[in-house]
Amino acid sequence: MHSATHQAIATVWRLESARIVAVVARMVRDVGVAEELAQDTLVTALEHWPREGVPDKPAAWLMTAAKRRALDHLRRIKMQDAKHQEIGHDLEAREALVVPDFVDALDAARQDEIGDDLLRLIFTACHPVLSMDARVALTLKLLGGLTTHEIARAYLVPEPTIAQRIVRAKRTLAEAKLPYEVPRGEELAQRLASVLEVVYLVFNEGYTATAGGDWMRPELAQEALRLGRMLAEIAPAEPEVHGLLALMELQASRMAARTDTQGRPILLADQDRARWDPLLIRRGLAALQRAQQLDGARGAYALQAAIAACHARARRSEETDWTRIAALYAQLAEAAPSPVVELNRAVAVGMAEGPAAGLAIIDRLREEPALRRYQWLPSVRGDLLAKLGRHSEARAEFLQAAELAGNARERAMLLARAAEMAP
Repeated sequence: MHSATHQAIATVWRLESARIVAVVARMVRDVGVAEELAQDTLVTALEHWPREGVPDKPAAWLMTAAKRRALDHLRRIKMQDAKHQEIGHDLEAREALVVPDFVDALDAARQDEIGDDLLRLIFTACHPVLSMDARVALTLKLLGGLTTHEIARAYLVPEPTIAQRIVRAKRTLAEAKLPYEVPRGEELAQRLASVLEVVYLVFNEGYTATAGGDWMRPELAQEALRLGRMLAEIAPAEPEVHGLLALMELQASRMAARTDTQGRPILLADQDRARWDPLLIRRGLAALQRAQQLDGARGAYALQAAIAACHARARRSEETDWTRIAALYAQLAEAAPSPVVELNRAVAVGMAEGPAAGLAIIDRLREEPALRRYQWLPSVRGDLLAKLGRHSEARAEFLQAAELAGNARERAMLLARAAEMAP
């Protein structure tokens, strides 16, 4: 009986923890304290629910319990230092004083407030005052619901390192005394870019793992998708939010087809498109349309989503509109220039105009410092050389790519490609 109750608590907590931390953080104005109070609430549930049963409205029970703890914390602070008159003046704190019991449902207006609180929490966790590593770890902890152990395992970093990273991030935020709010105007655009960058970084690590024994880490991609959908709900007027969501939905639609039964990678051209998820494709195309309706068609994420949409609309690999993809990459190179974008454009040009045209672009990138340790540069060059019949050169490129690869599955795939080029 207790194990079933504990499982119920774990499920509700994973779904609601971000909302609870967000509401409490607005009350106490400290992300670290908010998480501690939320964890105290979880302990309370673990103590009460096995004895008393799971409440009819477990999410409301947890939310109200967390608010009460926040109010107790505010009272203690106020008693300790009368100068802190601003603490506890929040309207949410005042309203929480009259909550009659643990099972009051949240009305629509309160749900809107929680959405605002989640947005504040996301922007706080992804504040530029933190390093990118710290932003990713804190975002996964507070909003993704992952444990320190899960984050460490996902990024192949020792657990104490992740724990220290999260502790330092909370301390940095507290010491910086940042306003717990959604930025406005120009700052919003700057901060939103940071938020979207973190979410997409998490998704990419799940979609193609940089290291380890597995080609993908689906749980990380799913967490990023959940965050992206959350952002789309609470920032519906931001086109790049919808552009990023479209990109992740469309890429995630292929995940079931990206490995064989032994977990070995299957490249895009060889995938069984019948295994692509039609629901995720529909969601991705709808999000892309929304981004375009908001005049965001030339945003970096929307352009990448438009490229992914070209693949999604092709029933067979041979039907892919590579000419349009190459044109979209050219637009992306203007909107968000980078060597990686240019590398991807080379692939598209190679498919649209022939491998020699793609190789000409690749050869201009060989001295690019940012790509010197990037395994996909020699991998792509090897593929183009193979198509031109220059097998000896292609083999050398695949071997170099395998040497640079940090992922075991990826390395094995590249070594297999090199073996195919052997005389």
